Amino acid sequence: MHYDALFFVSFGGPERHEDVIPFLENVLRGKNVPRERMLEVAEHYYHFDGKSPINDQNRELIASLRAHFVANGLALPVYWGNRNWQPFIADALQQMHADGVRRAAVFVTSAFGSFSGCRQYREDIGRALEATGITDLVLEKLPHFCLTSQFVDVMIERVRAAYTQVSEAAPLAFTAHSIPISMADSSPYVDQLKQCCQTVADASGHPNWKLVYQSRSGPATQPWLEPDILAHLRSLYAEGARDVVVCPIGFCSDHMEVLYDLDTEAAQLCRELGMKMARTGTAGSHPLFVDMIRRQILEGASTPIMTRCSGDCCPTPQRPMARPL
Repeated sequence: MHYDALFFVSFGGPERHEDVIPFLENVLRGKNVPRERMLEVAEHYYHFDGKSPINDQNRELIASLRAHFVANGLALPVYWGNRNWQPFIADALQQMHADGVRRAAVFVTSAFGSFSGCRQYREDIGRALEATGITDLVLEKLPHFCLTSQFVDVMIERVRAAYTQVSEAAPLAFTAHSIPISMADSSPYVDQLKQCCQTVADASGHPNWKLVYQSRSGPATQPWLEPDILAHLRSLYAEGARDVVVCPIGFCSDHMEVLYDLDTEAAQLCRELGMKMARTGTAGSHPLFVDMIRRQILEGASTPIMTRCSGDCCPTPQRPMARPL
């Protein structure tokens, strides 16, 4: 086997009320986000008693991966590290190295390419390697999976299931995390999103769709991707729509951005407007998604060049480059 292990890397999230502020300070360190905005976001977590579901969802996906590997004869241990909360990337790397791992595939729970969804993870891992002094551990990031047939098929299934709750003529709104326009312009983020959305919409038979955004966190003076999901819902209502399907295609699991921004804020707005909203599921631990990860590992083993990003991919002018993967 080309790899000794799979390194599962994610965003992380707080699991207790007292974790929320330290977690958000980790997320926003070095970013130009006003503290009042951070405290506003903290209230989203307090709405759920300070616990984000993302860690439990990652545990479920990792458990599914381990079982799937065993069932398919793939003897590959899985290690888990988060960018912003326990278990941290550096701790996982130290454990991997202590266990004798010297080459690992890296799966990041971000489907689409951007600085925050790809290169930042690579830089975080590079900094963790430097901080721990590990020099003989080779890590190869698996490619973006947004256009793989398995991921697309899962989203088609999710969209079709949601339409059983509303009219077949209901508009379809795909959502993804908003990012600064400057970041979007230097990455494949929007192009990948549009291509994925078009494929899912065509295959599910719902041509009346639009890509919108959610969860922006930057200062109001900085242009971010629009339209926002709430503004889009108001526009749909003004145009006569009375039901809508919302598909968080930019998110792999039903974590805080989905639970609060869609299931809480967007759902509340729809109730106020008198619209019926059906929200699709995310990929989660769907068997096709689990098998996609296994297939990416095997394909990476046979064509390792495909696991590497180019040196100028998804740059950011605000932060120095760490040692990339």
